[in-house]
Amino acid sequence: MSKIPYVSSVMFTEEQVQEKVTQLAGEINQHFAGQKIVVVGILKGSFIFMADLVRKLNVEHICDFMALSSYGASTTSSGNVKILMDLRQDIVGAHILIVEDIVDSGLTLHSVLAMLEARGAASVTTCVFLRKKERMKIEVPVQFLGFDIPDEWVVGYGLDVGEKFRTLPYVGIVSFREE
Repeated sequence: MSKIPYVSSVMFTEEQVQEKVTQLAGEINQHFAGQKIVVVGILKGSFIFMADLVRKLNVEHICDFMALSSYGASTTSSGNVKILMDLRQDIVGAHILIVEDIVDSGLTLHSVLAMLEARGAASVTTCVFLRKKERMKIEVPVQFLGFDIPDEWVVGYGLDVGEKFRTLPYVGIVSFREE
């Protein structure tokens, strides 16, 4: 018997999500005023958040992406980050804004920060849509934060369970039922 995921409740409505993205873009615009930045989305989860965010930025920016794996077949991060797709831009001397959908253990973001700093970026800052503080194994700096959330499995707005529910315009809590 297998377990079937379903959205049992809404954590953040589409309106709440968009209000938060607008707020974050304003903070980023203010922080980086007069600078050019490289916005680095961590795939796959960040792509919807990043697309909405960069359309609201008025600072000069270019977009790039990294695809990483630290979960393997598990639902928890191993902390061993494997690069599946790397940046196409040279980031030496660049101001980097990492855009991440969710931080739970902090291990993946910690590794990405170290990688990009080692490549000679002038600065590396982070914008995280959701953070599960109670699951964090390592503290990572998050300069721009959408929401702190409880330890619930969430989907929508880029987040998925088995590739399902990723494109929902809101953030929902997942429950499972027997098939």
